[in-house]
Amino acid sequence: MEERLQKFLANQGICSRRKAEELILAGKIKVNGKVVQELGTKINPEKDTVEYNGEVIKKQVEKVYILLNKPIGYVTTVQDQFQRPTVMELIKDCKVSVVPVGRLDMYTSGALLLSNDGDFVYQITHPKHEISKTYQVTVKGIITQQEIEKLQKGVDIGDYITKPAEVKIMKIDEEKEISRIQITIHEGKNRQVRKMCEAVGEKVLALHRSKIGNIEVKDLKLGEWRYLKSEEIKSLLVK
Repeated sequence: MEERLQKFLANQGICSRRKAEELILAGKIKVNGKVVQELGTKINPEKDTVEYNGEVIKKQVEKVYILLNKPIGYVTTVQDQFQRPTVMELIKDCKVSVVPVGRLDMYTSGALLLSNDGDFVYQITHPKHEISKTYQVTVKGIITQQEIEKLQKGVDIGDYITKPAEVKIMKIDEEKEISRIQITIHEGKNRQVRKMCEAVGEKVLALHRSKIGNIEVKDLKLGEWRYLKSEEIKSLLVK
């Protein structure tokens, strides 16, 4: 059965579907020995030979879904041009090639999914599916109820006005002059939670993603990972 080349690449854990499209347009992919640069290219994985970086991509059959509790200091990418540590170094024991599902910035810890199922990656990351993400945020100073209400209603983060969010105060430490809040969003804009806090005049000191959907990382130590359970996978794909 034929499938689009970019979908095949994503399903083999080479990269995300969007990155696969970039590789195709850049002439980095060969099919049956010839460079292809058309995004509409379809292949038959059972018959056609696909190459990337001079190596033949072998079809993977097993679908893998991983939950990682990412520590600070790792970038969410398969390879980093600046030679920084990547999250792939934390899952070396996984024998199947996977790619990160979405991103967490280098200075944010917490829940990160990885998979070799291109359809799963697409569904989780596409904005229309609105998968919830919950963050534990420590900000400098004493946050006010007025600021909380602004975050709840949506704020201008530069080039985008955020949708309504669930926000609540978890703890205020007047002695240390810090506040801990919980924010749940259904979007995935770059550095969104940090920008939201900045938009109401609060500086983020620490940021941790505790949940994706209903899947929590509280039972995983930083740097640890596990396979998702079948019911967890289904819960993320429920529309």
